[in-house]
Amino acid sequence: MPLRLPPLPALRFFEAAGRHQSFKLAAAELNVTPSAVSHGIVGLEQALGVELFVREPRGISLTATGADYLSYVSEAFSLIAIGTQRLPNHRADRPIALSCAPTFASRWLLPRLASFRARWPKVNVSVDTSHRQVGFPVDGFDFAIRLSRSPVAGTAWTRLFGERFVPVCSPAYLHCLRDEHGNLEVNRATLIHVNAASEDWQAWLDASGADGFDLSGGLRVDTIQLAFEAAAMGLGIALGRRPLVDGELASGTLVEACSPTIDSAGAYWLVSAESTESAQRRPELLDFKRWLVSEAGQFDPLAEVNADDPRATHASA
Repeated sequence: MPLRLPPLPALRFFEAAGRHQSFKLAAAELNVTPSAVSHGIVGLEQALGVELFVREPRGISLTATGADYLSYVSEAFSLIAIGTQRLPNHRADRPIALSCAPTFASRWLLPRLASFRARWPKVNVSVDTSHRQVGFPVDGFDFAIRLSRSPVAGTAWTRLFGERFVPVCSPAYLHCLRDEHGNLEVNRATLIHVNAASEDWQAWLDASGADGFDLSGGLRVDTIQLAFEAAAMGLGIALGRRPLVDGELASGTLVEACSPTIDSAGAYWLVSAESTESAQRRPELLDFKRWLVSEAGQFDPLAEVNADDPRATHASA
């Protein structure tokens, strides 16, 4: 007797919603409406006779049963994705798919991709900067670049480089902060905050020991890119993140407003699936990884030298 499976579209809704802990984000990923995801999961719960999510005014969360079931469903979709990749006629020349934050992509990655293309002109790269979690290999990505304090178990993590924080502003704004004797009065400055940043002004103040700054006011923006642009326009002092802000510092568009420069607790990591089978079938993946780690090594002596050494890249946490 053939196995009776739940409706596959409903399972896809469940897997995405469980991974994101959100019907809305799952709908955006799957290009359907949140209502379609919600109704699909309700139908799945009725078919299974169990409750998969707890629905609350502030959002959803998996029940214990739902969390257990998600592990099986996610593994099943991963097996399908891996099996598809192993098909004889599956395209081996597809682009290298990379997920990363938009500021990192525009300020660090894209300016360097020309050197990669010069060495491997027939290898195409697809860069996705949408703010969403990536599941390997279900979502079809080969790599992701993430800012994190430490690796996460279940995937392979290779350190690229750490961030360094330094307050920056426009030269004109810095001039306005000087009194009639030429003394710098940084405490009068408007601080530009990044709402989405895991580390911001409080981290710099704690590490530097500086005082007299008012963190309650200032200008607040959604992205690091906007913070840098606001600082360049003379709207205040932003917390520069090196090497992402190095271009403006080199050109003089932004200058260091005050010292010291401190190390961030986080670093940029190259993330991929733990399996090395894809790299064996697609050697360009290993070429890309080696190239990226080599580029990163110019900014961080702690970056992994042996990008193809599995002992150095697999997370143990």
